[in-house]
Amino acid sequence: MSANPYETGLDMTAANYQPLSPLSFLPKAAFTYPDYTSVIDGEARHTWAGTYARCRRLASALAQRGIGKGDTVAVMAPNVTAAFEATFGVPMLGAVLNALNYRLSAGEIAFILDHGEAKVLITDTEFSPTIEAALKQVKNPPIVIDIEDPAGPGGTSLGELNYEAFLATGDPEFEWNLPGDEWEAISLNYTSGTTGNPKGVVYAHRGTYLNAMGNAIAWGLHDHPVYLWTLPMFHCNGWCFPWTITALAGTHVCLRRVEAKPIYDAIADHGVSHMCGAPVVMQAIAGAGEGERREFSQTVKMFTAAAPPPAAVLAEMARQGFDVTHVYGLTEVYGPCVVSAWKGEWDELPLDEQSRLKARQGVAYQVQEGLIVANPDTLEPVAMDGESMGEVFMRGNITMKGYLKNPQATEEAFAGGWFHSGDLGVWHPDGYIELKDRSKDIIISGGENISSIEVEDVLYKHAAVAAVAVVAKPDEKWGETPVAFIELKADGEATAEELIAFCRDNLAHYKCPREVVFAELPKTSTGKIQKFVLRDQARGAAE
Repeated sequence: MSANPYETGLDMTAANYQPLSPLSFLPKAAFTYPDYTSVIDGEARHTWAGTYARCRRLASALAQRGIGKGDTVAVMAPNVTAAFEATFGVPMLGAVLNALNYRLSAGEIAFILDHGEAKVLITDTEFSPTIEAALKQVKNPPIVIDIEDPAGPGGTSLGELNYEAFLATGDPEFEWNLPGDEWEAISLNYTSGTTGNPKGVVYAHRGTYLNAMGNAIAWGLHDHPVYLWTLPMFHCNGWCFPWTITALAGTHVCLRRVEAKPIYDAIADHGVSHMCGAPVVMQAIAGAGEGERREFSQTVKMFTAAAPPPAAVLAEMARQGFDVTHVYGLTEVYGPCVVSAWKGEWDELPLDEQSRLKARQGVAYQVQEGLIVANPDTLEPVAMDGESMGEVFMRGNITMKGYLKNPQATEEAFAGGWFHSGDLGVWHPDGYIELKDRSKDIIISGGENISSIEVEDVLYKHAAVAAVAVVAKPDEKWGETPVAFIELKADGEATAEELIAFCRDNLAHYKCPREVVFAELPKTSTGKIQKFVLRDQARGAAE
């Protein structure tokens, strides 16, 4: 049998193969559009040539502190210039970026710093109280660099240098290299899952490159978009948009605080064309007062995820000049990997019907190979009838490498050759999926995942609590908020305020119940709490 001529003498070489990495976008933007505006952050303005030099300075400064391939650099910051620059400067060394959720408690931050083995922590002084408390619990404290943002509220400096002084020690011509293997890690993002300690989700250069392109395709992006940072950059590395917007030589408009007036000001002053955010951001925009709103001529396109957008909010957003697209994903799939792709023929439908269609999670990104709704035990796809329930499964090139130092959880997540989302949904006849429930009782509040089990574990530590169940209650502003149903011990005494305060002492505040209901909990004959009964009760109370 003769050799396959398409495999003989046609090898991968430096001329025809380079590992994929989103880091390649930055030098191209700097070379082609050196004087275009890259970053707007308050009064500060940067060009693409300047941003490239600053990222190289950051890489150089880190290298001088001994940071190299496989080392972790953590960043605790709002959406400011330093947080953006870290998405390039850290992996330029082959190091791994760990963007921290600044809503977490000191104990949670300490766990992440230890588990991720952070060698350097770049932290905004606004969060110094949390970081200072966390550092007291860390086994191997990292080098600390302070971000002293003049637009911030100030705070205690904890490190040896501030960020700008640290950059000044670096070389703007620092020689860096793309990864030798696109499967190398580029970032580490933690997700709480359903148990106490969060899991570290590891991203590869390959996946971030592809999802950056996937974002552009799903949104129909063109050159030089003006992107407003309302989505936190710590969320799945900003859903890979630091790399997407850079690939298109757009402008990153930083927003330290996500409030209605600065959002409208940024849109009107800078010509914002695109933004992302949870439904709570939409509600802030739609509910803005007359003194907060500004007129603008352009249509602003917005990606939103988490809870489906309410029809009334979508209608008000359209009236205000926003075109909203619903996306869906998880930390484990680089952020959004499913989009509620709009079809032109739907433009003629009544607004209520358009809102119903927009609220569906949708179809797979072009760069994600597989999306099914299937039986969680057999992986047999359910009928596309909009009624048959199953678990949502994905697979493809924008699925995580796995969970850091947790091979068992990784194996379970990838069982059967698919990523198990843990979300329950239906498959409509047109192939669009729609979530119906969350099999792991995750509560999504303001775009943040809250584990009901984690909150329950804390409440069970209170001396007066005999039994507890935490479920989601619909909320106009946050989408969902936790409500705790509690049985007290026969001799136990506690008020709702006391139990909420107890949670706030032991959890990030956004995870804490907004409401406590004292009642005998419904149970099965074997003693299992029937959460679906309580969930219905919470929904009924919200209506």
